[in-house]
Amino acid sequence: MGTPVRGLTVLYDAQCSLCVHLRSWLLRQRQLVPLDLVPAGSAEAWRRYPRLDHTATLREITVIGDKGQIYTGPAAWIVCLWALAEYRPRAHWLATPAGLPFVRVTMLAASKYREATAVGGAGGTPCDDRCSVPG
Repeated sequence: MGTPVRGLTVLYDAQCSLCVHLRSWLLRQRQLVPLDLVPAGSAEAWRRYPRLDHTATLREITVIGDKGQIYTGPAAWIVCLWALAEYRPRAHWLATPAGLPFVRVTMLAASKYREATAVGGAGGTPCDDRCSVPG
């Protein structure tokens, strides 16, 4: 049996209003596994994880376990919910083949929101590839 996860670091886009809102929401939840939220691409993120692709962490949520596990895309969203007391059962279901489509739809909706609210907004400066959604 593997070593249990005792802490997770969530790298979030501090320039994205949705990401900042979700950060605040995560911090208000009762955590079964402590979450440390760090701005993606920040000096602190670089100091902690010098080998990480920090450009990629600005494109999609990245969660790092205390033993070096790296979660991105749907797995990152699921592991964040898994860390929360109220949402752990839901996270287990979302990790199943039946639940994964719901994670993907949620990620797509978040991506569209990020794109619409990016600096410059609709018709303004595009959000480059920071709003991409994996597969």
